[in-house]
Amino acid sequence: MATVTPAMIKELRDRTGIGMGKCKEALEEANGDMELAIANLRKAGMASAVKKEGRETKEGMIGIAEHGDTVAIVEVNAETDFVVKNERFKQFLNDIAEEVAKTNPPSLDAFLQQKFSKEPGLTVDQYRATIVQTIGENIQIRRILTLKKQPGHSLGLYSHLGGKIVTAVEVTGSDKEEALAKDIAMHTAAAAPEYLSPEKVPAEIIENEKDIARGQIQGKPANIIEKIVEGKINAYYDTNCLVRQKFIRDDALSIADVVNQRAKEVGKPLALTNFIRWTVGQ
Repeated sequence: MATVTPAMIKELRDRTGIGMGKCKEALEEANGDMELAIANLRKAGMASAVKKEGRETKEGMIGIAEHGDTVAIVEVNAETDFVVKNERFKQFLNDIAEEVAKTNPPSLDAFLQQKFSKEPGLTVDQYRATIVQTIGENIQIRRILTLKKQPGHSLGLYSHLGGKIVTAVEVTGSDKEEALAKDIAMHTAAAAPEYLSPEKVPAEIIENEKDIARGQIQGKPANIIEKIVEGKINAYYDTNCLVRQKFIRDDALSIADVVNQRAKEVGKPLALTNFIRWTVGQ
């Protein structure tokens, strides 16, 4: 039997859009013959899906679902915005988000190969293939993520532009501050921070910013140059770090100020500890 390599599996995945596990099985059954594997997949009822999978998926939508203490965030892509607005596509997105929230899969590949609970005769990837056949466009589940709600933590979720941008913000110190977390999630959607705080910015990024700043300064004493560089780095933090950004609802306050102000109001130490910002195609 021919050896089936990861590169072969990836090629078949790229050509067909079918899950890695199914691609591996198809190649093994075809003794490593790529075209025979594709033919066999078509014979297995995925013909329309295989024919269309090579087309690029640039449009899409991000969905959110909750089940118990699990929150799922998923991105599903299509070829055109017209299809993304289709009710069948939206239902598929909701189904996938709910399935991720219920099953908390360890990875996207594992998720694609597990049984779809609403139709146990199909894997999730086979269910996706039926949607491709129904809609007539390449549909891909691009990424999935699960978050756990925890005691003493508040999670704020926000969907913007009809699911083109989705954000999540975690505040620790209380499990009753979802409103605060959602306000900051809305801010995050608009302000697009790169990092949570200055401490989270990689050292190489800071050094690169310093090099750029020094290159912009000529003919000044070294101590003055370093003060200017420090000022530019602080300005970088103010723009790119969530806790340092000016709150979009009140630019007299930073996000850190907003959290601290609320902590004083409720008499509890609150901290902004994590955020996620997904955009379609990111």
